[in-house]
Amino acid sequence: MSTKAQLILVVGLCLALAATRSITWADVPDDEHQHAGVLESMLAGPLADCDEIVFANRISGNDHWYVNFGYYCNAPERAGFSDGGQLCRFNLRTKKLQLLVDDPEGGVRDPQVHYDGQKILFSYRKGGSKAFHLYEINIDGTGLRQLTDGPDDDIEPTYLPDGGIMFGSSRCRRVVNCWISRVATLYRCDADGQNIRMISSNNDHDNTPWVLPDGRVLYMRWEYVDRSQVHFHHLWTVNPDGTGQMVWYGNETGGVAMLDAKPVPGTNKVVASFSPGHGQAEHMGHITIVDPSAGPDVQTTVRRVSKSGEMFRDPYAISEDCFLVANPKGILVMDGEGNTELVYELPEESRPMECHEPRLLSARPREPVIPTRTDLADDTGKVVLADIYHGRSMGGIKRGEIKKLLVLEQLPKPVNFSGGQDPLSIGGTFTMARILGTVPVEPDGSAYMQLPAMRSLFLVALDEHDLSVRRMQSFVTLQPGETLSCVGCHEQRSHTPRHHAELLALERPPSQLEPIEEVPEVLDFPRDIQPILNQHCTECHNPDRWEGRVDLTGDHTPAYSVSYWTMIKRGLVADGRNKPYSQQVAHSIGSSASRLMSLVDGSHYGATLTDRQRKTIRLWIETSATYPGTYAALGSGVYPVELPLATMQQRCGSCHSVKPIERPHIHYTNFHVHFGPLGGGVPEYLSSAPWQHPIVPQSYCNLTRPEKSILLRAPLSAAAGGLGLCEGEVFSDTNDPDYQTILETITTASKQLEQGKRFDMPGFRPNQHYIREMQRFGALRADLEPEGSVDGYKTDETYWRSFWHRPQ
Repeated sequence: MSTKAQLILVVGLCLALAATRSITWADVPDDEHQHAGVLESMLAGPLADCDEIVFANRISGNDHWYVNFGYYCNAPERAGFSDGGQLCRFNLRTKKLQLLVDDPEGGVRDPQVHYDGQKILFSYRKGGSKAFHLYEINIDGTGLRQLTDGPDDDIEPTYLPDGGIMFGSSRCRRVVNCWISRVATLYRCDADGQNIRMISSNNDHDNTPWVLPDGRVLYMRWEYVDRSQVHFHHLWTVNPDGTGQMVWYGNETGGVAMLDAKPVPGTNKVVASFSPGHGQAEHMGHITIVDPSAGPDVQTTVRRVSKSGEMFRDPYAISEDCFLVANPKGILVMDGEGNTELVYELPEESRPMECHEPRLLSARPREPVIPTRTDLADDTGKVVLADIYHGRSMGGIKRGEIKKLLVLEQLPKPVNFSGGQDPLSIGGTFTMARILGTVPVEPDGSAYMQLPAMRSLFLVALDEHDLSVRRMQSFVTLQPGETLSCVGCHEQRSHTPRHHAELLALERPPSQLEPIEEVPEVLDFPRDIQPILNQHCTECHNPDRWEGRVDLTGDHTPAYSVSYWTMIKRGLVADGRNKPYSQQVAHSIGSSASRLMSLVDGSHYGATLTDRQRKTIRLWIETSATYPGTYAALGSGVYPVELPLATMQQRCGSCHSVKPIERPHIHYTNFHVHFGPLGGGVPEYLSSAPWQHPIVPQSYCNLTRPEKSILLRAPLSAAAGGLGLCEGEVFSDTNDPDYQTILETITTASKQLEQGKRFDMPGFRPNQHYIREMQRFGALRADLEPEGSVDGYKTDETYWRSFWHRPQ
């Protein structure tokens, strides 16, 4: 893939990176809210029986809040960490500092003191190594022992009351859906590091687990199924065995990352860093207390403790009026009004390291043990849904309308190369979905189903015509042998079931998934949808006739196909994705809201599809309407046309604005040009986003048949064989030098595509990063020939099957 194409791939919403910078020592002003008496007051009060704390020193990351371990999948030599780490023990009264671990070439993070107060669990990357693993050490610095090993990172461990350990790990072997760094999801192991198993199947990060007083584990879950990639990073709970994964607070609260949450002793509240926006580097945010007593969505029970304009990280509550926090200057104590005092300042010779994760060095009560509800000999779990009609945003749905549930599986990404959706979709989904089947919904709205364990499953409610009524906009993970119950569909979490009579669904064994015949599990637009369009649509909708100013041929544009671009520009698919709200009303997204379905029902100029063809299109919409059906397409196949903007401005500027758009991190701006619709005004239903998309000119470029590019045919006179749609005679014939200049640039890109290939072209081979990571993850042979053929579809399947639970 060309360098210019690679630069283009980082556009999307990686703009968030511009605002996500590391806050350094120089950024922290002298604190007007620092009070010399805060520590003294605390030592006489909440800290009266406490002398010492532990914390970690390391060099802070300067990327997103989650990039502080691992490597970048497009540059494995580039790490998300820097060298230098210390595990520190510090006496608040005597100011004595003891270095329990001092490794100038290693990394130290995430200490937690054991219940007995005699040992410390932490994550440590030894000097010369690349991966963090779990270690324990006695509080006097003796007895260092390694608990986990392997090529992946183990971070953010927490002791469990049953004797085990829960932690985040990149053993999930996936990357952030909208970035290029590794993901860590929840795992657990025994006290000695043995019997490691996955707890969460999340496609994106689970962060900072910590045990609540009732024995559940609180953590931050970031996910964006059918909604914004940068708005929802909220608090969830899970039982230590992985069962009962449930939102705890903030699922409706966008624009903040709720990190490092821990209980406030003696209360049911927690303290967390509310990191603004998409989250700041190293979890810097506003120290905030959350009271869940009014429910998981009530924002009035949230109270910011830290002062306005100040940000800290890693809060640790001693009481509701006493907190340990960190910032780039060091370790501070904070009272309930946000007043702080610096209690330890990192010496000049230790910088650029910074202090992180202060914890009290003291014994603490062990939380109650929640009995396990898993059966690792099983490979399924069960879900009981009491009443699908009970929930939020369910207006307009008639009781009895929902007949079944479509069960889909979100597929993790082995690689990614941008902050956007390309080339999977245009402004839509970031991941592919796999069709598992359907289960029935009873007349009373209940359902009882048996589903695969350890998959990220999401549901679509279907009507009698198999059209979408409501989408889940999240995912659920079942542990082996777990039975999970739901009150309704997006119901308030404080609600209880309204049914008191026996549920109809429970009068029978759980429903097994009914497979959907004749449709691939993972759909691919060129392979599965384009042949249908070729049979029924392209006779009229081609670049020569351009009926309705629509081209549905499968010719390639610089990034997608002509037909795929057309469907998105014309708003034929209603996916509603990547928007900053999490409650879409019924019939607003999916097949029922997609105009494409009304164009293939036989009413549009006699286009009569078979039942199988309509089903294929419907399910393609429900599975996120992606362009490729393989992640092997990522990071390849994009060949932008280097449009002659000065020429276009001269010949087209009287009607069209031809102006490059400057984008952060994008040095090649030709791909991003404002250019209105060719051939007349914009239909009312397209008066906003799609036609004005900045890369529309590229979509008018046909790399398969350059001379058929609408960018050329629209301004070419009809007498010369063009469409003659532009006002005046722009190009009277194809000999016009400016016509030839534009044609030449399109032809150049066409030749580059023919040489470099795209996923749907014979001879395509995925890029080196996909191949390397799939070899690393065991989905491709390590001894693959340098030019050996790679079937991306089969490789993907091998990859995601590797995460399936295998009964023990």
